[in-house]
Amino acid sequence: MSQEQRRQVLEDLGLVHPRPEAVNAPLFGGGDRFFLAEDRLQVKYEMLRAHVVDGWSVTAAAEGHGYSRASFYVVSAAFEAGGMARLLDERPGRRGPLKLTGEVAAFVLGADGSLSGAEVARQVEARFGVVLHRRTVERARQR
Repeated sequence: MSQEQRRQVLEDLGLVHPRPEAVNAPLFGGGDRFFLAEDRLQVKYEMLRAHVVDGWSVTAAAEGHGYSRASFYVVSAAFEAGGMARLLDERPGRRGPLKLTGEVAAFVLGADGSLSGAEVARQVEARFGVVLHRRTVERARQR
């Protein structure tokens, strides 16, 4: 995979380091094709490794990888809690529809398939007192 393809994949996955120009750790400065300052996950891992394995101070590790000391501690705690998978930033925003509880979802999925999303949303409001948008109903039916 070329560097340009790798950058595109990182962009598509939302894994581009927010400040790749601030990464000045030696591993990322050479012509090595493996270490890419734009790769946020790799930079976070190497920041932790520099501290734990190479003995860099927290300040030096954070600065060398384009992060603040506070960010270093957040990254470190995430890694301790769940390994590499926890180094991936969670997407901002809420996690799924809040009003679509198990009971409401079961009702939506069991509703007559010929009814529109808006009609099912009206039935949900009448039965459960929960106001759903027609698109919420339509998305729930697609799953």
